[in-house]
Amino acid sequence: MTGGDESGTRPGEHSPVTPDWSCGTCGDDWPCSTKRNRLLDEYQVDRASLSVYLGSCLAAASQDLRTAPVSSLQDRFIGWVPRSPRTA
Repeated sequence: MTGGDESGTRPGEHSPVTPDWSCGTCGDDWPCSTKRNRLLDEYQVDRASLSVYLGSCLAAASQDLRTAPVSSLQDRFIGWVPRSPRTA
């Protein structure tokens, strides 16, 4: 593996570091603002898949961050995703 550490991530990727779910690049709570913007760009046409991905991260983080309030974890992991207007 070139350019990565033992976890398989590359520098500047803004990947989570568990068990505290901080950003491995900037140290902010993950997903940090840079990662949020990258995820929105990556999943711009498929917000449903983004929600599924972030939901799986939320489930894993809830196991590691057992003392954190559930509502704060929900806001942190999925609450920031813009909602598309509903169509009839």
